[in-house]
Amino acid sequence: MASEQAKGALQSKASGEVKLSPQKGMQQMMKAMAKEIEAALPSMVSSERFQRVALTAFSSNPKLQKCSPKSFIAAMMQSAQLGLEPNTPLGQSYLIPYENKKTGETTCEFQVGYKGLLELAQRSGKIKTIYAHEVRENDEFDIDYGLHQALKHKPLLKGDRGAIIGYYAVYHTTDEGYSFIFMTDDEITTFAKAKSKTFNFGPWQTDREAMAKKTVIKQLLKYAPISIELQKAITADNTVKTAIDKDMSDIPDESPEYIDVEAHEEEVDVAEGQQTL
Repeated sequence: MASEQAKGALQSKASGEVKLSPQKGMQQMMKAMAKEIEAALPSMVSSERFQRVALTAFSSNPKLQKCSPKSFIAAMMQSAQLGLEPNTPLGQSYLIPYENKKTGETTCEFQVGYKGLLELAQRSGKIKTIYAHEVRENDEFDIDYGLHQALKHKPLLKGDRGAIIGYYAVYHTTDEGYSFIFMTDDEITTFAKAKSKTFNFGPWQTDREAMAKKTVIKQLLKYAPISIELQKAITADNTVKTAIDKDMSDIPDESPEYIDVEAHEEEVDVAEGQQTL
């Protein structure tokens, strides 16, 4: 084996070819795209900082290194423009690698995390508080829809609360308005399988509760008085793009309608102490 590697190295040297590592290749691509990156970044993020954070995220996850470089840079740009920190313990946003078995290409999908949605909702200035909770079978829980909506939830404080039966989300606006939505656990699963290309791996498998809460919050926010920034975040969620622009919402989503993904455990490596935007 060693002799084959040595032979390959000698052949590469003889032909003048130099095989770059994925990290070096990404570094060179970002250097070549420096002007485009700088033009697309929000004012509070410098091009140098963006490249440093991107290379840290890229280097920490071997699966991301298999993604098409442009899709990775575009996913990073979406996160930067929204002011969210990707692939960190904060859970604000995720860069998800997946393989399309039909084309053989691995691309990077951008996902907004549960905590990212909460952050953007509260930044909007229109929503005073927003939260989501799971409901377990032994909790006291009741909801009324119709003309007089009401929600009552008292978690069981002693003993086994039982299995999760559903999730709800509530918002209160600055002008004293409010609304809520409830979905059963089965409805959450059905919705996720139908809408998420990465249901079989990534956050849905490693952090299901947070993703379920994100689902009910997204459904609730469809009817909320939200900011343009939050609207863009909802539109950007679960998208694949391969170009960058000063407004990433103008770049079309290139996700295929249906993909046969190759499932991997722990696709998202969350690095402790990873640099943030």
